[in-house]
Amino acid sequence: MKKGYVQVYTGDGKGKTTAALGLAMRAAGAGLKVYVAQFVKGMDYAELHSCAAMRDRITVRQYGTQQFVREQREADAEQLARTGLRETREILLSGAYEVVILDEANVATFYELFDVEDLLDVIHAKPDHVELVITGRNADARIIERADLVTEMREIKHYYVRGITARPGIEY
Repeated sequence: MKKGYVQVYTGDGKGKTTAALGLAMRAAGAGLKVYVAQFVKGMDYAELHSCAAMRDRITVRQYGTQQFVREQREADAEQLARTGLRETREILLSGAYEVVILDEANVATFYELFDVEDLLDVIHAKPDHVELVITGRNADARIIERADLVTEMREIKHYYVRGITARPGIEY
């Protein structure tokens, strides 16, 4: 890839991670190597199994705990996220991957697991040939400003409000 851009998928609607992983599948199908760093996620999600089937092209690493971060968080959530951002920056600079996805990195900055300035430093360090995708609701205005493409997922209607819980293979 001659030129890579910065993409951001944000908003309160469903589908940010799904869109990023769809891009990962497309890139892998085109022969590109993809690295997915999942922040604030440490549980077993079905996408991990799909990506494992393509492990020669897609690498996934989780930098989160067994619980999704909210106001109360496990003590090591911040350390895991900071380690993840540091490791992902090294991977981004290594030249080993053409596509790097920072899944839920916006959420990590929102909950102050790492500073938005640190995420901006990663964006600024991005080699020209690497496509960088950042997902998660509550994207900071500075991230949006720096991105080349921003898609906002907006919830119009969701079955959660009717009490339907997350389903395997659809939401996780």
